[in-house]
Amino acid sequence: MKLAILSRAPRCYTTGRLRTAAADRGHTVKVLNTLRFGIDLSGPEPDLQFRGKPLSHYDAILPRIGNSVTYFGTAVVRQFEQMDVYPPNTANGIANSRDKLRATQILSRHNIGMPPTTFVRDRADVIPAIERVVGAPVVIKLLEGTQGIGVILAPELKVAEAIIETLQSTRQNVLVQRFVAESKGRDTRARGHRGRAQARRGRRHHRLHRQPGFPEIDVRQRLTVSRGYGVAEIVVHAASDLVGRPLAESGLRDKDISVLTLHRGARVIPNPGKGHVLEDGDRLLCFGKLEEMRSMIPARRARRVKKLPKQPIHEI
Repeated sequence: MKLAILSRAPRCYTTGRLRTAAADRGHTVKVLNTLRFGIDLSGPEPDLQFRGKPLSHYDAILPRIGNSVTYFGTAVVRQFEQMDVYPPNTANGIANSRDKLRATQILSRHNIGMPPTTFVRDRADVIPAIERVVGAPVVIKLLEGTQGIGVILAPELKVAEAIIETLQSTRQNVLVQRFVAESKGRDTRARGHRGRAQARRGRRHHRLHRQPGFPEIDVRQRLTVSRGYGVAEIVVHAASDLVGRPLAESGLRDKDISVLTLHRGARVIPNPGKGHVLEDGDRLLCFGKLEEMRSMIPARRARRVKKLPKQPIHEI
């Protein structure tokens, strides 16, 4: 058979393994850059161009479509399907796998066990949704995102409500899922065929708890989620009373302020514990009373304005 692997990374390990396995079985295989295709819609028959030239015949394709090129990649796979070229994973299958809500609906429809999950849009339904998955802690998942990106752990009801409302205010759709503490950050994935597991692999969540939904913001760019409450970033300056104190003794909780994430240089510490000692330059992503957080911002020094010279400055 003549096979084509659709991949933008020909030197990637998984792409190389597919190429080697196909060659070992006597197949002719080539790696084609997904973004170099052109979809020809001018004629009565579906056709594809590759690097500006008509594509030769292939018996099957192995799509390796990256998340960043899902739309174009699935369009190319769909065109191959219309040309009667066999893909083991179809364009619809790839698109479904990139939509967490759709994928969860399919799993639920086929009675495949998974943690209790819910999806709501109205602000009034957030707390009942959290209660339906047996309350906090809960895992909040952005519908877009792969490889653990867009997965946030909310340890408390108030924090979960704030994160969900904040993400929804930025037009992000999220799933709320029960947190399974017994997994210890691991899961097992199995690939089945005709009712039998053919392969299995374990994965550890290195990126769980990361906060990808929040950009670096200051108080003026805060997102208000409840009256008097909001999300803001507090910077720990050298002269601050917080330097050298653990979070438990920082007094933030007494001011009704919860620390969601601690940024220290290039490190990101999600849901920092009470024993974390604050250092100069730390940036705290917090949820709490805006008035209290506003009071923690040091007064800005007045800028000195130079006086204009008495003699006008002539252009050269």
